[in-house]
Amino acid sequence: MVTEIAHITIDPAQATQFEAAVARSAPLFRAASGCQGMALERTVEDPARYRLVIRWATLEDHTVAFRGSQAFVEWRALAGPFFAAPPVVEHMQAVGSYFG
Repeated sequence: MVTEIAHITIDPAQATQFEAAVARSAPLFRAASGCQGMALERTVEDPARYRLVIRWATLEDHTVAFRGSQAFVEWRALAGPFFAAPPVVEHMQAVGSYFG
């Protein structure tokens, strides 16, 4: 499994609208090949910063299949207008789990 983490910055005055746009996009991710889960987190110390966490079966499920799909276009149409800057995306793999 690969975890995509997208660091997103928005205008905090638009937080409610941005969060609603991400919620509306959830079915696009749920239907995507290899997508195993999705969560949106907001930084407590800086309400302009979010972290979108999406679990994928493989890296290619995200970088090839999803990014090359109409669902990606729809996702960007929903959430993209709120981005203050392009999201910074990284992909992570668990190398240890120690409790919890």
